[in-house]
Amino acid sequence: MSSPIAYETEAVCPWSGARAGILTTPHGVVKTPVFMPVGTSAALKSMTWEDVKRCETEIVLSNAYHLFLRPGHELIGSVGGLHKFMSWDMPILTDSGGFQVFSLSDLRSITDDGVLFRDHRDGRQHFIGPQKSMEIQNALGADIMMAFDECVKNPATYGEAEAAMNRTHQWLEICVDKHACKDTQALFGIIQGSMYEDLRRKSAEVVTSYDLPGYAIGGVAVGEARSEIERVVMFTSVLMPADKPRYLMGVGTPWDILYAIRCGIDMFDCVSPTRLARHGAVFSSQGRLSLKTATHSRDFGPLDENCDCSTCTHGYSRAYLHHLVRSGEFAGSILLSIHNVRYLIREAKNARQAILDGTFREYYEKLSKVLLAESDRTNAGT
Repeated sequence: MSSPIAYETEAVCPWSGARAGILTTPHGVVKTPVFMPVGTSAALKSMTWEDVKRCETEIVLSNAYHLFLRPGHELIGSVGGLHKFMSWDMPILTDSGGFQVFSLSDLRSITDDGVLFRDHRDGRQHFIGPQKSMEIQNALGADIMMAFDECVKNPATYGEAEAAMNRTHQWLEICVDKHACKDTQALFGIIQGSMYEDLRRKSAEVVTSYDLPGYAIGGVAVGEARSEIERVVMFTSVLMPADKPRYLMGVGTPWDILYAIRCGIDMFDCVSPTRLARHGAVFSSQGRLSLKTATHSRDFGPLDENCDCSTCTHGYSRAYLHHLVRSGEFAGSILLSIHNVRYLIREAKNARQAILDGTFREYYEKLSKVLLAESDRTNAGT
């Protein structure tokens, strides 16, 4: 049976392995590398889908765990799937919910069958295993769906990482078998192994032995230092097939995205753009800014003179946005979210163009200093 998606490499940077490609899905074409904004519960926080489209978004992510709990995958399936339910006619990727249920460390128990957990809101008990995850995601109907996996937070012992990896492999076999919509939904496998290179290599061998439409690196940016993230991404990316899309899960600072693109990764997602916006922070070409600080109170220039988002081009000044943030006005979160989402999408598009133009090394080296400093501030929570 043919795959519901197709990936074609357009250009590869000989210096780094960074690549530009075309990912064709049932709901449209995605030009990679691409940043995928996260609409966890079928919505981006503080943004409408019209806002998201104006940011030139090509694909969004939603989460099976949250949609399973509310409003329920059966309800979404009854109206024709997630695209119709949330009125989004472009590609969607759904995360399996594995990371979310495993992050509920005080509310869940893991067995080889799956995870028994309590709803983080009302305490009701639920169960998700690989078969249930496929049922949920098939009902949601996303273009791309993820295998159910076990993700360990770092630092993890070798034994903990190996056990989670083995369980991930066992569950992948079940996911492949129980995936009921292979002609319309692409299933991606997830490579685990924490910070241990021999486990990453073994996991890559097992996961890529399944002829799946795409593959992902999971279990990074879950507590480890930036240098460890970089090491694992660099090591693992070359173990992934060159003729399939490569997805780095849950990574979303501008530096992390640029570094992953250098490693040949095609797809990224993170909640950071809207989360930071709700705390009054934005990405910019000069580094990360906090609109809470008084230095912006009399600055009537835009957030970023180099930005083409509607917040920056429609005349909203730093002084006004500082006022909204300090006053707790919801409009502040909206305007900053639009800026941040557009920033990351544009960064990926600019990197793609540099790859096509044969200038990616110069592009990478020019941005590195600013983005590294921004990443340090982000990771420090400042």
